Amino acid sequence: MKIALFGYGKMGRMIDEISLERGHQIVARIDEKPGEIPYGEMEVAIDFSVPESAVTNIKGCLSKGVPVISGTTGWLERFGEVSDHCEKVKGAFLYASNFSLGVNIFFELNRILASMVDKTGEYEVGIDETHHIHKLDTPSGTAITLAEGIIENSGYKKWALDKEGPETIPIYSHREGEVPGTHVITYTGGVDEIRISHEAFSRKGFALGAVVAAEWILGKQGVFSMKDVLNLGRK
Repeated sequence: MKIALFGYGKMGRMIDEISLERGHQIVARIDEKPGEIPYGEMEVAIDFSVPESAVTNIKGCLSKGVPVISGTTGWLERFGEVSDHCEKVKGAFLYASNFSLGVNIFFELNRILASMVDKTGEYEVGIDETHHIHKLDTPSGTAITLAEGIIENSGYKKWALDKEGPETIPIYSHREGEVPGTHVITYTGGVDEIRISHEAFSRKGFALGAVVAAEWILGKQGVFSMKDVLNLGRK
């Protein structure tokens, strides 16, 4: 498989390494200010760039018939625009806030737990996330996905950073050292507390998941998520 990498930071370099280990070829390593982009040489693009470049990168590839895997966060207010463009050009696009297999299982546990706890009316939820000091976005895309999963399966209506309020899920973000990523969801009641958490030991799981998604999307058409790749059904 011939892969183009958009964004060549730590994640881009790790995806490069894993791709080569799995027998793939990197045909382009494109940083923030690319020159001529070799669309004709790509079979799939993996975008871990920056929010300011993501939409241009994704739409550019889709317009040229190149399927795109995106893990860039901070641009999702334009997700509808990108999805519409993908459908218009009959392309293939997959976005995930986190490509880790464990995290995507965690997403499903989160949805199920939210629905179960909501029926009791006895608990208040909070999300706590910790990442390395180099992470650009706050809160993390993973934390937002977790909050959205709770909102879809409970009476909560919105989330807010470092704020509590009626029908609001507070997300508390921390940036420390080189922490790959830890997410904790806590339901606190009058007599006890329920807590689920996911802790990444390294970024390798994220990079591997992105390559697996790239392998999966070849020959497909539409807008997808890691639920499709891993065949994770809703409850």
